[in-house]
Amino acid sequence: MAGHSKWANRVHRKSRQDAKRSRLFAKLSRQIIVAARQGGPDPEKNIRLRLAIEAARAASMPAENIQHAIKRGSGQIEGAQYEEAMYEGYGPGGAALMISVLTDNRQRTLSEIRHILKNAGGSLGEAGCVTWLFEQKGVIVVPKSAADEDTILLLAADAGAEDVLVEEDYWEIRTAAQDFSKVLETVKAAGIEPERAEVTMIPITTSPVPDETAPKLLRLLDALEEHDDVQAVYSNFEISDEILDRIEGTE
Repeated sequence: MAGHSKWANRVHRKSRQDAKRSRLFAKLSRQIIVAARQGGPDPEKNIRLRLAIEAARAASMPAENIQHAIKRGSGQIEGAQYEEAMYEGYGPGGAALMISVLTDNRQRTLSEIRHILKNAGGSLGEAGCVTWLFEQKGVIVVPKSAADEDTILLLAADAGAEDVLVEEDYWEIRTAAQDFSKVLETVKAAGIEPERAEVTMIPITTSPVPDETAPKLLRLLDALEEHDDVQAVYSNFEISDEILDRIEGTE
């Protein structure tokens, strides 16, 4: 298993452990606000909003908070206006980074992200400097306990998915970004509830990071994830499972 894939699982586990933190609720609220502003307040007609609501519910976010965010996004009540931005750069060891943010002050956020990168031995790059190393894909993660291999492969093929990856405890269905909604609906219509479903950035190729640099890179990724405006961090790094397990064992 590539280090990048294992890091995604680590982030996913960490997000579940931190689910009650107010910072997570704030990030989820921003996702709902932007989704409602762009696609309208009806989750049945707005797949991005529906996914944001599902993520908020999975984190035990109160229903009134969700409704408040929807109303802010749809203009029913006033509040800060968030805009999306993607910053690109490099981490220790040369790993490419794409940092997705939702901010009400682009200059402030840019300055803070630059500071975090610099302190960790990374750097901010020009727009487009690492975009070519990634491609946008839909990812649907299904626990193996929810369906057998034949069922998943047949569903994925019928719905037009591109690939099914076999991991230790789950199936990972990958789709073209434009086919994500259709494939997700097909999976759910079969009575299978995904553990995670999102449109994300997948590295086309990975970049090995020296063992001695790995801890510093992972600390940088943690610092970026902790920033209030950061919604997601994508990277093409590859760290050996042995080193990643060793680092996790010391936390």
